[in-house]
Amino acid sequence: MNLPSFLWLWKIAAWSMGVSLLAYLLLAVTGTWMFAARSTKQQRPKWLRPFHLATGAGMATLVILLLGIGVVGTLGYYGNLGHSAHLPAGLAVVALVLVSVGSGLKIGPKHPWARPLHIGTNLALFGAFVAVSITGWTIVQKYLPKV
Repeated sequence: MNLPSFLWLWKIAAWSMGVSLLAYLLLAVTGTWMFAARSTKQQRPKWLRPFHLATGAGMATLVILLLGIGVVGTLGYYGNLGHSAHLPAGLAVVALVLVSVGSGLKIGPKHPWARPLHIGTNLALFGAFVAVSITGWTIVQKYLPKV
């Protein structure tokens, strides 16, 4: 089959992954800042929570974009899915991000379970991001020599 190069798609994926990891780092810093301010009864800056929410929404959007790129790129290149551990690692990241978003939006006095779930999910997300980065690098090595 004579398909066009998917290099442009992989470039978008690489940038999206890099920005997602930067967003995760910013979310960790701002989340820790909010948690510390809450724990010590200090007032946090008014911009902190909206920035945290906007960064989280951006990261979630990028992760969904990455899922789409991975599915389209893999189907276009191979014709089917499931060629490596990258698919389950990526699906784990997507699932954890969605749980994180859902639980994060519920944090408040009416939902005491939401904060520990949100924090725990984000700790697990670190491991999932490591796994998807390692397996993604393996995928990149498959495609680079052929391009």
